[in-house]
Amino acid sequence: MKTEALLERLHVIDSEYRRLEHAAALLQWDQETYLPRDAVEERAEQLGLLEGIAHERIVSPEVGKLLSELGSTSENPRGDESLPALERDFLRILRRNYDRQIKLPPDFVRSSARAEGLSQAAWIAARSNDDFTAFVPHLAEMVSISRKKAEYWGAGGAVYDALLDIYEPGITAREIEGLFEPLKLRLKTLLNRIGSVPQIHAPFLSEAYDCGAQHTFSMYLLDYLGFDQNRGRLDTSAHPFTTTLGADDVRITTRFIENNVVSSIFSTIHEMGHAFYEMGFPAELRGTSLGEGVSMGIHESQSRLWENVIGRSASFWQGLYPEFRQRFSGRLKAVSMEDFVRGINRVEPSLIRIEADEVTYSLHIILRFELEQQLFSGALSPEDLPKTWNARMRDLLGTEPQTNADGVLQDVHWSMGAFGYFPSYALGNLYGLQFWRKLNADIPHAEAAIAQGEFAGIREWLRDTLYVWGSRLEPAELLFKVCGEKLSVDPFAEYLERKYSDIYGF
Repeated sequence: MKTEALLERLHVIDSEYRRLEHAAALLQWDQETYLPRDAVEERAEQLGLLEGIAHERIVSPEVGKLLSELGSTSENPRGDESLPALERDFLRILRRNYDRQIKLPPDFVRSSARAEGLSQAAWIAARSNDDFTAFVPHLAEMVSISRKKAEYWGAGGAVYDALLDIYEPGITAREIEGLFEPLKLRLKTLLNRIGSVPQIHAPFLSEAYDCGAQHTFSMYLLDYLGFDQNRGRLDTSAHPFTTTLGADDVRITTRFIENNVVSSIFSTIHEMGHAFYEMGFPAELRGTSLGEGVSMGIHESQSRLWENVIGRSASFWQGLYPEFRQRFSGRLKAVSMEDFVRGINRVEPSLIRIEADEVTYSLHIILRFELEQQLFSGALSPEDLPKTWNARMRDLLGTEPQTNADGVLQDVHWSMGAFGYFPSYALGNLYGLQFWRKLNADIPHAEAAIAQGEFAGIREWLRDTLYVWGSRLEPAELLFKVCGEKLSVDPFAEYLERKYSDIYGF
């Protein structure tokens, strides 16, 4: 078979695999949004079946043979040097996925998917009832499954590194520690400085805002920022998320809290940032395994860039606040834009990660990173998590939850077995500021455009400079390609220090 025919066949199989994965993602999206409560067990069986079929497709003997005939091996994943660069990048991604999946027994894949579905349902109930004890067996099973997966991959003693590599290829726990330790020091120093000056009070943000009106404003906000609602949609869920069901089908969710209007605003913008990334890949990558985010850290750089660097800026609200105040005039008639911007940027250690301000947010992530390390080193057992969680909250943030629903049960990730994901959020903060600094060097008028409600230039720069690569490059390679530098704490820390010294006047 000629090289062109081999590649064409491999692309067909890759496309079939991705369609199966998207079908499973649709079932998961439905489970989080509309699924009747009593349908959970059958849905878990459906997901297990689909994931099993997808697994068998991508690890079939035919795939292994095609990769080998194209010169792609574990040692040389990009294959024959005579192939076009795009196809060699495609082979690298497929070889990586194949090498991982072939080591997982089909029965393990099916049972893991089923256990994950049941675990998510158990987490929802446990969080609602503030009953951590009921969730412990599911959490323990998720830890066991993740450990077993790493063992199948041959991780040896580096189990947590193997899990981190799922979400941030090429990084290790030691490298993350090398970033998080100086970040933690600078954040706590900044937090102490903020705590030493008069605090910001914004009682207008905790008044009652009609949830229906919040939903209407969220839809307006998506249009304002340029979200293509012919290729995506907004729904509600207990925990906001983004999922891709196809090149032209990217779903985002948010949640509406009557006495916390900014929650829906910033979760909507956050998830929209993820969606922009997923919608922005070039035509030649769409529908292939290259047409997806290179890592969750890069993904989070986009969501957190839009949510915080843009969405919490005075420039952003200069263009948007008149519309927002008009829609909620009963609550905001006497609130100036300056007071509103100060209010949405107030710094106050809180219990809930997704409601945290920019300064304390990464401390929430560092907490979870440290606990995950302990879980997989054997230093911490699942049933002891609440006690350790609360103690670390006191140490890092000076506050402690009174319920597990506001503590260890607040996040969906561990119920999905997504250990190693959390560091991506803080890494995203670091990536995001390096990208933002480069964007402003290339587009000096970016802030002025934001104030005018003009975002096309920013979207186009991100698309043409960042999204154009899909997953062709590793995260560190992509950062260097775009910015010419390695990952660093400094741009993010300096941004926070400059911004909050202005806001708090020190």
